[in-house]
Amino acid sequence: MWLLFAFLSAGLLGFYDVFKKRSLNGNAVLPVLFINTVICAAIFMPFVFLSSATSMLDGSDFYVPDSGWEGQKYIILKSIIVLLSWIFGYYAMKHLPITIVGPINATRPVLVLIGAVVVYGERLNIYQWIGVVLAMASFVLLNRSSRKEGIDFKHDRWIYFLVLAAVMGAISGLYDKYLMASYVDGGLGLPRMAVQSWYNVYQSVMMGIVMLVVWLPKRRVSTPFKWRWSIVLISVFLSAADFLYFYSLSLPDAMISVVSMVRRGSVIVSFLFGALIFHEKNLKGKAIDLLLVLLGMLFLYIGSR
Repeated sequence: MWLLFAFLSAGLLGFYDVFKKRSLNGNAVLPVLFINTVICAAIFMPFVFLSSATSMLDGSDFYVPDSGWEGQKYIILKSIIVLLSWIFGYYAMKHLPITIVGPINATRPVLVLIGAVVVYGERLNIYQWIGVVLAMASFVLLNRSSRKEGIDFKHDRWIYFLVLAAVMGAISGLYDKYLMASYVDGGLGLPRMAVQSWYNVYQSVMMGIVMLVVWLPKRRVSTPFKWRWSIVLISVFLSAADFLYFYSLSLPDAMISVVSMVRRGSVIVSFLFGALIFHEKNLKGKAIDLLLVLLGMLFLYIGSR
């Protein structure tokens, strides 16, 4: 069952990327991100309030337990990690074609797997090594095909932003396992709704500070902000995707490496929309690169079963 929720999360995550690209095209990045964090916090705050002030949600999947300061300090750290990933990722999404962003983001499970080896002492089998090699090969080929659009991975700062976002996202995935794994399995055993609700709240506060310090003083000389309804849809689809993601991880026998791989299947949705809606170029070459990524994910999945 946890695998089904991971696949549903992947589909929603694909639409999240599409609406993010639509919202960021020719728009100011930080206000879009700030509004997203505020909306996400607003979605989950009613659950926090109803859980603490009433018994309405007791025993339901939406109940938010009180984790105390001992739990909150770890959730604050997650907020910082995710927010850094989002800032780098939003800037990259604005300046790069979604058909490049998607395949590179799809290599995150490789980073998670490598992190699992380093942090948790896991060992890769032959299928997982094949998956890693295929993912790396796809990255090299994507660099070649992207040059036709004037994007050189070695000298494009937005590629570096995207890589940093992927690294921070992988760190967040590994940290999620630690946050929600039981004490017996070496984790903190934090409830998934407490993690998802409060990290969204903390992010909105952090982004409010960023807006006051960084964007507002320079708003007249930087890219102007334009309101688009797709900005709201970013938060809706992200919140739903993350809810299913955390729910999947909370189920018995759920494997973070497999869930992380399945979530990257969202690239299929974003790639199709990049071709059909955004009319991006050089799709044949990128499709081959994407096929290698997906093949690598398949080998990682087989090796992780």
